[in-house]
Amino acid sequence: MGGKDGKVVPEGQPSSGGDGGLIKKAAGSWSWMLINASGQEMVLDVDKYSIMHRVQIHARDLRILDPLLSYPSTILGREKAIVLNLEHIKAIITAEEILLRDPLDDKVAPIVEELRRRLKPVNADDIDNISGRESVPQHDLDTGEEDESAFEFRALEVALEAICSYLAARTIELEMAVYPALDMLTEKISSRNLDRLRKLKSQMTRLTARVHKVRDELEKLLDDDDDMDELYLSRKLVGATSSLSGSAAFLHYSPSIGSKPSRASRASVATALGDENDVGEVEMLVESYFMQIDGTLNKLTTIREYIDSTEDYINIQLDNKRNQLIQLELILSSGTLSLSIYSLVAGIFGVNIPYTWNTGYGYLFKWVVIITGIFCSVVFILIMSYARYKGLVGS
Repeated sequence: MGGKDGKVVPEGQPSSGGDGGLIKKAAGSWSWMLINASGQEMVLDVDKYSIMHRVQIHARDLRILDPLLSYPSTILGREKAIVLNLEHIKAIITAEEILLRDPLDDKVAPIVEELRRRLKPVNADDIDNISGRESVPQHDLDTGEEDESAFEFRALEVALEAICSYLAARTIELEMAVYPALDMLTEKISSRNLDRLRKLKSQMTRLTARVHKVRDELEKLLDDDDDMDELYLSRKLVGATSSLSGSAAFLHYSPSIGSKPSRASRASVATALGDENDVGEVEMLVESYFMQIDGTLNKLTTIREYIDSTEDYINIQLDNKRNQLIQLELILSSGTLSLSIYSLVAGIFGVNIPYTWNTGYGYLFKWVVIITGIFCSVVFILIMSYARYKGLVGS
């Protein structure tokens, strides 16, 4: 299947250059996985100018998908495309195809598989049902009785579901690692456990910021009806002709006839009746995943609160240990002061200098030692009693 622009590389068949059959990639070219509304897929190896011409977007919009530039999570609705940048999901969605960046990446490969499963072509029975009526583009509002959502909404739903599930899985992994680490830290405060908690806390901070970006983008989209209206690519694509066909279908349809109008007629009538500004479908789609990502953010907030509570508990324990050390230091200082008085008296009597009172003082020295010991004990008891009175030492 040929592409509109750029170089088409069928999946599994690399392009070969002219010099000795060497595989050469064009300078500045990006790898894209293209899946269209009919279920066909291919790998495109094209430069950004070919992509801009294919989906008719500006360079500033395509720059959002550049992995070398740190752009926040973004969902942009343009005239003929939706530019999607959600973490590792970088895609461009049109009314009839989706272009996904780096399809061989480990994080993107599951999304490709989900797109293959979800973006199925119209069933043969549905094709037979719409035969015989006026030809309409297959990317109209309804693509089948089982799933009447437009192609761009089905592709957008896959992307939103993938990013919400990815962030929720990372949150569960973090939760399973954080709680045991906190329990170990409360049992034993060690440098190893503290360093482990520090790494987990840094990881949680980064993950919370990523979830916040996605949540803020979805909330911003929900708050602006004009932005949500820009996502209706199929409605804008058939807007010029749907009013005429809708009016004709409305005039030829009579409620007295028991026949059921076709899906295209119902969509055209809805447009003719002024439903072109209705954003209920995309609002319900985005709001469901907004609630899911908000739940993930609440779970991260709960983990943060548990970490903060554990840190407060550890700080209380450390303060208690510090107070015990201060008490021990006070006891040792008081004992040292009392013994220094005793040592002073012993030093005075131990001086080897001939004095009149220094001869024949054996009987006197015994009472001096006893009185000095009693005095030192009284000084120690007074110091400890004063410290206990002031609350410096626990009772």
